[in-house]
Amino acid sequence: MFSPALARDLAGLGRVTEDTSMESVLRGVTGAVAVGVPGCAGGTVELRRDERLMLSASHSDLIALVDRERALGEGPSVEATATGRSVLVPDVLQETRWPRYAATAVKHGVRSALVLPISVEGATLVLGLYAVRPGAFTGGTADPLAALLTEQLTVALANVSDYDEVLTDAAQMQEALAGRAVIDQAKGIIMHASGCSAEAAFDELRRLSQHHQVKVADLARLLVSEHQAKHGGALPS
Repeated sequence: MFSPALARDLAGLGRVTEDTSMESVLRGVTGAVAVGVPGCAGGTVELRRDERLMLSASHSDLIALVDRERALGEGPSVEATATGRSVLVPDVLQETRWPRYAATAVKHGVRSALVLPISVEGATLVLGLYAVRPGAFTGGTADPLAALLTEQLTVALANVSDYDEVLTDAAQMQEALAGRAVIDQAKGIIMHASGCSAEAAFDELRRLSQHHQVKVADLARLLVSEHQAKHGGALPS
């Protein structure tokens, strides 16, 4: 059915590091199924929410095949997306449902295919498994493989989503701290030039930002940059 290593490799996708991304998880999926499913020579996976958000494949020829299938509007991936059910192609040469797709698949060396639509994290992953010989997959492969993938990918994608959220929060915090620092520098410049208080200097920054319709932080950066250019990088102490 599939090798024990497949479950291990899929579980590994849930371990998030600084190099983890949605793209790396999807690439990992295609590589794992190509190695871990007997008879499978390559895989593709589409991440979809109404329309495609991302496509990854173990081989570039398979990206071309899926893109061509979508352009034709016929084929196992198209049907799996539309129906939400797995689609098996035992032998492309005997396939009568999608003649144009079948001709394209043969050109890319595909003789049999299994496509699984998997719902995870509010999206659909359309996983394609491809073989170079007919009859590589059976109907009995679909259900247990889909169950394994759903379990492991739900964890992996949730971890990636949480990690991205943490990175976004950290980036926003860093940006806010940087903005606060440059505003303090701009206030110091105004206070030094006019002898006003910190509160009055900030009020002046805010008045100018509203007048010129720019953010206070952006105006502060401009003021600090101009001051440094005039005074050789020195800021008032």
